[in-house]
Order: sequence, then structure tokens, then C-alpha cells
Amino acid sequence: MVLAKKWIYAKPFEGLPKDENFRLEKETLPEPGENEFVAEAVFLSVDPYMRPYMASYPAGTVMIGGQVAKVTASRHPQFPVGATVFGNFGWRTHTLVNPEQGAADSRPYVLPPFGAHPASLGLGVLGMPGNTAYFGFLELCQPKQGETVVVSGAAGAVGSLVGQIAKIKGCRVVGIAGSDDKCGWLRELGFDATINYRQVERDAFADALRAAAPGGVDCYFDNVGGYISEAVLGQMNLYGRISVCGTISNYNAERAQVADPQRLFVFKQLRQEGFIVTRWAKRWMEGIRQNLQWIEEGRLRYQETVTDGFEQMPAAFVSMLTGGNTGKAVVKV
Repeated sequence: MVLAKKWIYAKPFEGLPKDENFRLEKETLPEPGENEFVAEAVFLSVDPYMRPYMASYPAGTVMIGGQVAKVTASRHPQFPVGATVFGNFGWRTHTLVNPEQGAADSRPYVLPPFGAHPASLGLGVLGMPGNTAYFGFLELCQPKQGETVVVSGAAGAVGSLVGQIAKIKGCRVVGIAGSDDKCGWLRELGFDATINYRQVERDAFADALRAAAPGGVDCYFDNVGGYISEAVLGQMNLYGRISVCGTISNYNAERAQVADPQRLFVFKQLRQEGFIVTRWAKRWMEGIRQNLQWIEEGRLRYQETVTDGFEQMPAAFVSMLTGGNTGKAVVKV
């Protein structure tokens, strides 16, 4: 038997999550039964989606989330002892898993070989965020060489990859991020222009965007919503495409009041579509293989912000929600 630790959603969030919203508990797991295995967490993910998604869960449930784990005991032939797996096991150190249970598009899988790259990439560029960038950008925005692409939340796990993929496809890329250091990193990645939104007054943001994208915007990959997205919509070109990945600007605060955008969609003939990446579950390994190939070719770079210690999960989560990470935020157990 194994003693597991788990973080409980103790109280519904109001505004930015606080210590009182989480409770650390322990439980003893039994030996795995037929077609079950035990997974020991190695790296855990903290992601923006966890904040709004938890609103649909009752207090007392385990915090949701993905992790990279080692199989330590198994009675399942496809998950042998020693295998490295990805699973949506939540904020737990150990999990008893029946992989046939749960939704088909979110079942655990054995990670393919990453070569010399760390297994933590299974939570980032070679996992859900990487596929979010790959499919969400290419399938919905359908970028063309020479077009201008704007990415909000550009220094995050998804946005930093979207911008690099846009450069691979021959686009001009503008990244919006929240610090000079993040903007500097984006320029190192090949972004053509950046905007530190924290140093631009809201009323002046449209002018800053116009200076960064004087030819207008053809594709917008939106991670934040709010007034930033309002400004980008106002500068979209005819037949522009918008991929809506998230709206982190209003996850922890009241929604910003913005102008009604419907006239722009009509007169500029824009197309906007929101998505959840599991839409492409049947093509999941396609995205991982392509992103790994681009990494090996030196065309796709990544960065991780690593927090040590399972007990630091809530702190890492709040830090990520407030922009404390560059690239993918992970917790090392």
C-alpha cells in the first residue's frame, strides 16, 4: 500500500485563489487490481484553465490537472512498471488508475521518447500546451506567409509556442506580455515586435499596437480577452481570423466592459472561434511529433518555470495566474 498526498478544493474561489481555498490531505491507496496501475507524480502542471473549470466542481474534490508520473506498480499490460506516463490525475502524489475509466479523450498515455529533453515537457511543449498552440493556431487561424500575427499572453506556455510556429510559417509576429524581461525573451525567440502591456495605459494600448503592427492584424491568438482583445479586434484586417484560447484577464476579477464588436465582424468579415484542445484528441501524437521535430531542428525553443515541492502547488498556481511564470509553469515533486 502507498501513502498519497492530495490537494483538496476546500472552498470555491472568489477572486484570486487564496490559502483558504486549498486543503492538503493524505490517504492510503490499495494495491492495483486487474487492469489498474499506480502512478507516482514526478512533475505536476498548473494551468490557467484550472481557475474557471473548478467552478463546476463541488468543494471537497481533488484539484484537477495533469501530471507526468512513473508507474510504480501495475496489473495493466500497456502501463508496465517503470513507464513514464501523462495523466489527468489531479493534484496528487500517487494515484490508483484504471485507464479505461473516464472520458476517452482524456485518458492517460505512455509518453513517447523525448531524447535528451526532460520528461516535464510532457506537460508543456510536448503535451497539452504544445498541442493547444499547434492545433489551435494552425487549424483555426490558417496563417499564410507574410501575414501579421498577434499573440496575447505571449510569454506563457502556449503563447510562446504560437509565436514561434507563426515564424516557422513565415509570418510577422507581435507578442503581448507583462514585463520587459518577458518581452526580451520573446524577441530572442524571433518575435518581430513586443508590447509590455503593464507599461502602456489602457487608453494608449491601441496606439502601441498600431505602432507594432502598422499593416494591421491578419491572425489573432487570444489568451487574455478584455481590453487587449478589444484593441486587437479594432485593427484586424479584412478576412482576419481569431482563435480564442482563453480569457485569463477576467478569471480572477470582474469582466472588463468593452465595445460591442459585432460591426467589426460584419464589415471586416472576420472569423472567430473558441476551442478546447481535446477536439483534436485523435491527432494528439501528430502535434507532439511535429513539435519535437521542430525542437530537434532548433526551430522551436521552450522555457520552464519550475517550483520545487508538492506542498507548493497552491503558491505555484497563484503565481502562474498573476504572470509569475515565463513559459510553462510546473511543480517538481
